[in-house]
Amino acid sequence: MKIKWQSFLAAAGMAIAVSSGAAKANSFPSHTITMVVPWPPGGPSDMGARPLAAHMQKVLGRPVIIENQSGASGNIGSNMVAKARPDGHTLLFTSSGPIVINPYVNAAMPYDAQKDFTPISSLLQVPLVLVVNPTVPAHNLQELLTYIKGQNGNFHWASAGNGTTQHLAGELFRINGKLDMIHVPYRGTAPAIADLLRGRVTMMFDSTIAIVPHIRAGKVRPIAITSPERSKLLPNVPTFAEAGLPDVKISAWYGLFAPANTSTNVINKLNWTILDFMQTKEYKRIQDETGSGSVHDTPEDFAAFIKQEAIKWQNLTKTTGTKIN
Repeated sequence: MKIKWQSFLAAAGMAIAVSSGAAKANSFPSHTITMVVPWPPGGPSDMGARPLAAHMQKVLGRPVIIENQSGASGNIGSNMVAKARPDGHTLLFTSSGPIVINPYVNAAMPYDAQKDFTPISSLLQVPLVLVVNPTVPAHNLQELLTYIKGQNGNFHWASAGNGTTQHLAGELFRINGKLDMIHVPYRGTAPAIADLLRGRVTMMFDSTIAIVPHIRAGKVRPIAITSPERSKLLPNVPTFAEAGLPDVKISAWYGLFAPANTSTNVINKLNWTILDFMQTKEYKRIQDETGSGSVHDTPEDFAAFIKQEAIKWQNLTKTTGTKIN
């Protein structure tokens, strides 16, 4: 009986590769996992990252620490992960900006968002709310449009940074409302909200994750929400479609990524850990408190979703003319 050695060797090689991958997954993690959040502490990303990190630490049996590395609209922290060793011990928990917006508004990206990361799973997908400081004499969208137009180009609005979802939402609002406004970018949501509460800026878009507590406290006034339907968190706040600007519809999402070329077995183990977290009461509480919608729970679904999002945001940045030099 003749043996086809090429087939035998190929099969043996495949078996070794599978065995090696399984061994890596079984030995993972071998030390502390660092979850990089490319925004300042206290921002909306922390709302998902910190509970997830605590659950991962419990399930995986190794410390999982959060490292906030802000700056450059999320590019600094994201680039750290893009350049990290692809062994699953350095992960990126981020909102959509660094992945599907920054590549189309930043002329000098330090990483390739489509090639340098492996999607693991999205965690939260939330609408944005347009809010104003209570000193603004507007209680609905039409009053706000009239007020801004009356400021003759001297109306200042804030965002979490150039190229962020909040920024693009504001630009979409500006174009659809035919407004002349001055954009004031911050290094994250937390400092932007702090100045909004102080009245140093008077308007911003932000996710329900970050802004609902301030709405409930009466510190900011909601005008409209970007989701197709009203949020259960804010049942009295109209959608933009209801308020008269139907093309202002946008959402922010938050997800976990590993460096490119991370073992599929490690990615699957991390994904399983996230799916386990999604079954907990803590995750359901976060969903309820943030108004989060459906998520893409497999690496393949998340990757396909990201490709669709990239096309959408590329088109939007062209329409708004948003660029970062």
